Amino acid sequence: MVERYVMSIDQGTMSTRCILFDHQGRLVSVGQREHEQYFSKPGWAEHDPAEIWSHLRRVVVPRALEGAGIRPEQIVAIGIANQRETTVVWDRRTGVPVCHAITWQDTRTSGYVEELRRTTGDDFFLERCGLSPTTYFSAPRLRWLFDHVDGLRERAGRGDVLFGTMESWLIWNLTGGPDGGLHLTDATNASRTMLMNIRSLTWDDELLAYFDVPRAMLPEIRPSAECYGMARALLPQVPICAALGDQQAALFGQTCFASGEAKCTYGTGSFLLLNTGTELVRSRHGLLTTVGYKVGDEPTVYALEGPIAVTGSLVQWFRDRLGMIHSAPEIETLARGVEDNGGCYIVPAFSGLFAPHWRSDARGVIVGLTSYITKGHLARAVLEATGWQTREVVDAMNADSPQPLRQLKVDGGMTSNNLLMQFLADVLDLPVVRPMVSETVSLGAAYAAGLASGYWPDLEGLRRNWHRAAQWMPTMDPARREAEYENWQRAVERSLGWAGT
Repeated sequence: MVERYVMSIDQGTMSTRCILFDHQGRLVSVGQREHEQYFSKPGWAEHDPAEIWSHLRRVVVPRALEGAGIRPEQIVAIGIANQRETTVVWDRRTGVPVCHAITWQDTRTSGYVEELRRTTGDDFFLERCGLSPTTYFSAPRLRWLFDHVDGLRERAGRGDVLFGTMESWLIWNLTGGPDGGLHLTDATNASRTMLMNIRSLTWDDELLAYFDVPRAMLPEIRPSAECYGMARALLPQVPICAALGDQQAALFGQTCFASGEAKCTYGTGSFLLLNTGTELVRSRHGLLTTVGYKVGDEPTVYALEGPIAVTGSLVQWFRDRLGMIHSAPEIETLARGVEDNGGCYIVPAFSGLFAPHWRSDARGVIVGLTSYITKGHLARAVLEATGWQTREVVDAMNADSPQPLRQLKVDGGMTSNNLLMQFLADVLDLPVVRPMVSETVSLGAAYAAGLASGYWPDLEGLRRNWHRAAQWMPTMDPARREAEYENWQRAVERSLGWAGT
């Protein structure tokens, strides 16, 4: 019998990947290609959507198929995971992007966002979309584009241009583009725009009016796991059956299907999501209320999220900007050369702090420097910054959630650093668990697509595919843990108020 597979397309911040998974959830083949990062002005961060689509079509998918030695007809379904909030606007008739995509890291809307918070306040938005105004989300970027691209608002009102996050852009192109391409998004991505009503999962009239966004340019909101239609370009007649924002895809890939289960993905930034079940929990401690996933007609599953802007990118800064190491893995060796951080703490607020602070005026600081400090101590402080930022988010989640976190499932590139993982367990005072398949974002998109297409029967079947690869248990003395956490909090205080608003 011919073996069949599920294809996952993971359109991330740094690259686009295509991964094939078999029925046991094992990775079979990978195709990957990085894309250009555009930083044309301070605070600006952009991608070229046309370049990303070209890479997917010409390089990424063909490499995955060739690596497995299979034909497109052996693909049961396609699932897509994507960098969230990144804003794409393109011409409906030509398929040409109006401009570069404005990514989730971009902070050009900071002035507008501060004005929203002063004049309207958070509650108006929290009641409707579950989100407070920050530069993180899509709607302020759309408004910025309307204010800076001549005639764009009028074209949007006529339906001549379309808006979407990256999964919308890829699905539209995969299903025909200007020749009848499907314009849709899923509930997880729509929940990050500040335009969707978090309860009804529909575009909210009051939010659309507030941001002056025409309904004609918006995609249709669909469940995360549902067969949307057939691909026409690239993979003819292969059904596209899932789309999730990357962090919700990781929640799904980690099989965090029960209320109270949580995962954290450690990449460029880090993102901790806690499944709250069908209950919509409004955070009082600086977290985001978001859609976790929606499978077909089943009830919506919600989550609390704590995004951390800078974790893996701090290691990159230590390597590329400071030249302290030649490769990312070297930081663990360097950090192990000292017993502790020597009293040094690094707060990586390069463009503000995300959860639970949400302070766009914060900037990075290094505190506790003395003549005793070596680059080994700095290396340790770099890694520990990820641990302490995670601790802040976990504390907020425990304050918001009726049940405290019992363990943390982790994934992403930084989980290969054993020193960091042990530090996480120590400062959280929780078991930290890493699965066998580390590509949980891609796996989650594959799981959702396979579930919608019948390749996997149910959620329990997916749970049986999850296997533990490693576990770290807390060993730190409680008094030391709390003393160092107090030092970290003092360091954070010194990072605040550096940038004007």
